[in-house]
Amino acid sequence: MPAPQSSTSLLAAFQVEWQRLDFLAWCLSRGRRGEPVGDAEIAPLRQLQTQVESLRQPGGPWETALGFGLGHLEYDILVCALGPELEPRLGWAFQNLQAGASQPWASRALIQELFALEPEQSESLRQALSPRGALRRRRLLRVEQDDPYRPITPEPWVVTRLTGRPQEVVPPPGATLVDQAATWDDLVLPPGRLAMLREFMLWIEHRDTVVEAWGGQRVGGPVALFTGPSGTGKTYAASVIANALRWRLYQIDLGRLVSKYVGETEENLNRLFDAAHGQAVVLQFDEADALFSKRGEVKEARDRYANMEVSHLLTRIEAHDGPCILTTNLRKQLDSAFTRRFQMVVEFPRPGAGSRAELWRRLLPPRAPLAPEVDPVFLGNAVALTGGGIRNAALHAAYLAAGMKQVIGLGQIAHAVYRELAKEGREVAAQDLGPLAAHLPRGLNNEH
Repeated sequence: MPAPQSSTSLLAAFQVEWQRLDFLAWCLSRGRRGEPVGDAEIAPLRQLQTQVESLRQPGGPWETALGFGLGHLEYDILVCALGPELEPRLGWAFQNLQAGASQPWASRALIQELFALEPEQSESLRQALSPRGALRRRRLLRVEQDDPYRPITPEPWVVTRLTGRPQEVVPPPGATLVDQAATWDDLVLPPGRLAMLREFMLWIEHRDTVVEAWGGQRVGGPVALFTGPSGTGKTYAASVIANALRWRLYQIDLGRLVSKYVGETEENLNRLFDAAHGQAVVLQFDEADALFSKRGEVKEARDRYANMEVSHLLTRIEAHDGPCILTTNLRKQLDSAFTRRFQMVVEFPRPGAGSRAELWRRLLPPRAPLAPEVDPVFLGNAVALTGGGIRNAALHAAYLAAGMKQVIGLGQIAHAVYRELAKEGREVAAQDLGPLAAHLPRGLNNEH
């Protein structure tokens, strides 16, 4: 989904499309009034037709803008939908040609009349606008029902692609923008896990080659499942992927999207995917086990609706043309029938002593004054914290030292690690801190 290289030059090239539409609308208006259009008057239209054909050739401006090609009739329909958005005078022309219309968008009936389609061509027009047609399958247009008099409008992402104007996704409740400067070099994971993350990137970066050039099967997403304990780097890895793509990452809490009211969960999901379609975004769904847990026996109506919600989410994910990452701390609770439908499943393990040492080295503030005894290798062997726990403890130790106007020493680090372990809701014993216990400030472990 890369943006076109020069939206300004593409829009300039498409001016002939709008001129042709304007001319056709003028001809139709004249014809309805019983005023024939002579050969001399129609000559400019023939010139415009020739120019339009060149725009639609393989490798031409349209294919450059969209990333794929369409048929001649499909281009005509798309141009009609885009015209009022990109050239306001066309909106007024279309509205004047549709008696009683309160909006500027063309209907199927108007398109048929505008392009002087023969009655036998009306079925081709209807098929082009059906859910199976490329225009809707690729989510270029919105069509309300199979009604010849309903307006046909462009999907927002198409307008964004052509104009280059940034369009901010307005996520529904439950979605949060994640903005952190994470790079591949920042990830501390076993080599095999890093390789899996880079393989997931291949599904995103080389889709055009595999699907369009090589004829591979088009599948949704791609979709990855990140599993592992809290704090092992699942969201951080998602940020790395989004940053590598130069896309935005939205974190979505499935628990907040699921509603007790029948049909509302599906509505929330539709709003999310409709807003994200065509946008340069990565969607991360937290607590995937909330919907993808092992299915039990259907005992009441609510169980059936829950299964419908899961089915609807999978359908939308598989239809969504963009990466989705699902995360869970509870992989064993997920139904294997669901996980088989994901392109990648990556397990995020608790870091070993070597990885913990590297995390301590990276996460202690780089310009902070450190006491000579602060050794990342010692810290990595001392306490088995996760990456998230080390990040929290390193920052807390820095704030303690700053507040005391001291360098960061083992006393502040032991204090910070103690606080981090206490978050688990249990009493922290001295042995939980290993060799750091000797540096714990007096009285801290007697607070409770």
